[in-house]
Amino acid sequence: MPGQKPDSLKANAVEIAGRLQRAGFAAFWVGGCVRDFLLGREPQDYDIATDARPEQVEKLFRKTIPVGRKFGVMVVVEDKKQFQVATFRAEADYRDGRRPEKVAFASAEADALRRDFTVNGLFYDPLTEKIHDWVGGERDLGAKIIRTIGAPEERFAEDHLRLLRAVRFAAQLGFEIEPRTFAAIKSLAPKIKHISAERVRDELIKLFAPPVSAGHGRAGSPLPAAHSQTTGGAHGVARPTAARGLVLLRDSGLLEQILPELAATISCEQSPDYHPEGSVFEHIRLMLEKMATNPPSPSDSFGAASELLPWAVLFHDIAKPVTAERDDKTGAIHFYGHEKVGAEMARAILNRLRFPKRQIDEIAACVLHHMQFKDVKQMRKATLRRLLLRGTFPLELELHRLDCLGSHGDLELYEFLIQQAEELKKKPAIRPPLLTGDDLIALGMKPGPAMGALLAEIREKQLADELKTPRQAKAWVQMKIEEMAPAKT
Repeated sequence: MPGQKPDSLKANAVEIAGRLQRAGFAAFWVGGCVRDFLLGREPQDYDIATDARPEQVEKLFRKTIPVGRKFGVMVVVEDKKQFQVATFRAEADYRDGRRPEKVAFASAEADALRRDFTVNGLFYDPLTEKIHDWVGGERDLGAKIIRTIGAPEERFAEDHLRLLRAVRFAAQLGFEIEPRTFAAIKSLAPKIKHISAERVRDELIKLFAPPVSAGHGRAGSPLPAAHSQTTGGAHGVARPTAARGLVLLRDSGLLEQILPELAATISCEQSPDYHPEGSVFEHIRLMLEKMATNPPSPSDSFGAASELLPWAVLFHDIAKPVTAERDDKTGAIHFYGHEKVGAEMARAILNRLRFPKRQIDEIAACVLHHMQFKDVKQMRKATLRRLLLRGTFPLELELHRLDCLGSHGDLELYEFLIQQAEELKKKPAIRPPLLTGDDLIALGMKPGPAMGALLAEIREKQLADELKTPRQAKAWVQMKIEEMAPAKT
């Protein structure tokens, strides 16, 4: 959980399992925490499975939350941290591609067999340090394979979101998807449309998330050294999870089902003079790759590792397929107005995925403005400063850097903007407006459109360094008011 020390989380998870075992119950760590622990990655949370029933869990722990009592799922709260403690169960009779109609308490082995992928089906006793593997998960962890537990058609029929989860796990872990499992994903890809937009969105957010610092492995991992993984590559370089995830979405057929607008970029050609990398899709893939392998320099304090960055990358050229025009004489390909059309398309897609309005606004702003960056050296000082003062500027700047790295590789304009932004930071007086509407009223002006236009003109002159102090601005306003006053006859 965010803000909690990993060692503290682990200690609490060991204690919960220990308390259950001392009371005479079986208790294991299960699911993703076991997978990550064995791969040398720091688990973000710990789930515990037990043969204790919900009412027995309640008696053992001071604070519990019955989040799914009838399914045997309780939350135990220890040191203000939450841990899911679930009774071993078997599930059957899936009808809606999401949840079972029948749930029965069962053995640990039956509980393992109901899970999605073999690497998520391992049980681990943190007290004896013994792994319980009824599904071949250790084998697949060692071979770096994502494979369903049992027949893939059955597992995906139980919960269609597993189609997307397989892609996410493969991308995040750097694993391959087992051929039969992948073939089932391709044939069942249209089923993903039956899953709610919110659940799809949450999986995509995890898949495309910007990289975090690479891990360094875990000393004493229960798996042999050959099994141990980190989130990074050589020398701690983060794995390009988002880029590989995009390719897997394409190859599996899920991209066409979830984001058909993005799938349209696969065959959208670009002029090689500006985009030697090839299609729009390849350009986007390269940008996502650079997001992981070429992070901004720590000295570039304006660089944004925002959660919204991958979405700005995905959608900045989303309208190129629908705006493409080829010059009959030169053969050049143009995409006039793609940034404006793209901003509206991005809004529509993000609304469809139920993103919050603030995030939609910020991503759409990046799409709308990204073509302005090619003209920054020709901009008037006031126009350039307005760009630098936009609330989304750090995100737009990082989008521009990746846009360059994913095509021609020239960062001259990026470096120019870094320099201009640093200079602007040294001039805090230009940030607040010199005058407000109240100031103009005090000078004798009446509220209305003329006042708004005058405030905008003052701001323009402020950003151009033509007005530097409130006193100068007031003197200029008084002159303008006199000019606007009707002549006396």
